[in-house]
This record gives sequence, C-alpha cells and structure tokens, in this order.
Amino acid sequence: MGLFSKLFSKEEKVSEQTIKAFATGDLVEISEVPDPVFAQKMMGDGFAIQPSEGTVVAPFDAEIVNVFPTKHAIGLKTTANVELLIHIGLETVNMQGEGFEVHVKEGDKVSAGDKLVTFDLDLVKEKAKSTIIPCVVTNMDSVESLTFLKENTKVNFLDEVASVKLK
Repeated sequence: MGLFSKLFSKEEKVSEQTIKAFATGDLVEISEVPDPVFAQKMMGDGFAIQPSEGTVVAPFDAEIVNVFPTKHAIGLKTTANVELLIHIGLETVNMQGEGFEVHVKEGDKVSAGDKLVTFDLDLVKEKAKSTIIPCVVTNMDSVESLTFLKENTKVNFLDEVASVKLK
C-alpha cells in the first residue's frame, strides 16, 4: 500500500465536521427559537438563521436522507455521520408545500453551497408562525461536542458557523 493510499484510505474516520451557513441572515441561538421542540433541544442541538432571502443551500458535503413531502424540511447526512435537519420556518408544514421549491431528492449527493430549497419568504411571513430556519444535529448521541464559531451576527452563505466533534 503506497503512502498516497494510506493517507486517503477509507479506514480513516473523520471525527470533525464544520457546519456552514445554509442561508443569509441573522444567526440566532437555538434556545431563542420560538418553538419549544427546537428551543429545548428535543430533536438535537444546533442554531437557527432568520433569513433575509428565500434560499437554503447545503451547509456541507452530504447525502440527502429525507425531503419532507411538504418541502419545508430536509435531512442530510455527511460521510462523517453527522445527521442534520434543516427546518424552514415554524408551522410551515401547514402550508403543504405552497411557495416552496425543492431542488434535491432523497439519495442525492450534494456539495456545500448546492441549492436545496427556494421559498417565497413573503408568503412564509404571511402564512406561517415564523420564517426562522432552525438547523439541528439529530444524532447528538454520536456527538462529543458542538462548538459555535460565530454567535448572534449576520451570516452569508457558507460562513463557518459551528463545528461538530464526534465521539
């Protein structure tokens, strides 16, 4: 086995994953999300973005593991086995997909920055409880630590926001 194949062998387990901003807007602590399921970290820890525009992109290279039929939420999984749920708006499930366009399907491999969902921000403001987009690591049992690299600031697409260290 050559040096090159040793360096890049699949045996090497990636134990850290950076989560980048999946939207432009204001970064919000998960505890500030006006929904107890997210604020109390019932589904996992993470952060949220109050979007300034209606586009959500992949926060890292991943596989799409879940696209909700109502188009308001997407589940992703990285090769490091970080599982992430991005939930666009609060109580947006009631919109039944109206104003949402999904650009990926389950099983797709995406790269950081690839467009996942576009949505009508004004329609979500009008019809849902909030436009905030929580993003949570759903497999916290595999996570040693979640470190925030930025807090309560404006973010642009692909700014580094958090780092997940796996057990």
